[in-house]
Amino acid sequence: MIEKLVSKIDEKNAPVVVGLDPSLDFIPDRIKRESFREYGQSLEGAGDAIYRFNKEIIDHVSDLVPAVKLQSAMYEKYGLQGLFSYKKTIEYAKKKGLFVIGDIKRGDIGNTSRAYAEAHLGKVKVGEMTYEPYGEDFSTVNPYLGSDGVRPFIEICKEYDKGIFVLVKTSNPSSGEFQDRLVDGRPLYEEVAGRVEEWGKDLIKGDFSEVGAVAGATYPEVGKVLREIMPHAMILVPGYGAQGGKGEDLKPFFNKDGRGAIVNSSRGIIAAWQKDEYKEFKDDIGMASRQAVIDMKEDILNALLKKEGSLWS
Repeated sequence: MIEKLVSKIDEKNAPVVVGLDPSLDFIPDRIKRESFREYGQSLEGAGDAIYRFNKEIIDHVSDLVPAVKLQSAMYEKYGLQGLFSYKKTIEYAKKKGLFVIGDIKRGDIGNTSRAYAEAHLGKVKVGEMTYEPYGEDFSTVNPYLGSDGVRPFIEICKEYDKGIFVLVKTSNPSSGEFQDRLVDGRPLYEEVAGRVEEWGKDLIKGDFSEVGAVAGATYPEVGKVLREIMPHAMILVPGYGAQGGKGEDLKPFFNKDGRGAIVNSSRGIIAAWQKDEYKEFKDDIGMASRQAVIDMKEDILNALLKKEGSLWS
């Protein structure tokens, strides 16, 4: 799967993933009115509004980017109706040729972890029938229960040609409370990064492994260290835009040739229509999101042009 993602990044000249992390506050009244008229101000109405919102954005950005990322919590909070929209959004994104990252941050032990992996990346058997419950191409994984929580995901990746992104150094302000703690003289996130490289050694496809990492754009000084520890890991980089990360901060996360990372923006794209710089689009969320993606690509590629040996130069 990772080879296909890298190929699509190169094809679209876009190391960018759009985070479809919806909130009803981000959805224009015109969409909510339609959904509430049909389903009432209910969880079903909320789920329908979210799907309409996502669909409009996907229609306007699918030719520009290789992938979307869905934060499952933003759907789960609306119950079964929200999860139904999660599944429908995955199906629609794949129909439009996009790779899908399920930002589920799961991590447990033994059969429980395998159940999560089967649900999101694999298949389940019911009698004589086999089903794909959600169908993401990649998922995020929390490694802090140890290898017991990660290996079931790796087994499913091998079986179904899927990939994972393991949390290494997250973008939130308090991440250092645990991730920066010294273990044998070095930060814990460096130890986790070493494990990521080790876990992925049997899943290297081309230049990269199916086992990638998550490292936040808000800590650019960490990027260079992690890139050296994990030469075969694709790094999913959150924290761009709304959390303060910018193109110049991203260079250390990429290899010398400009490959090796894919940058996520969620609110900065899907809520762009609410920002002053895109007010010309009013409540046209599709066109505002499209312009935000174009601006993000320009910012990142301009930064990578300054990176010696970059394929973008």
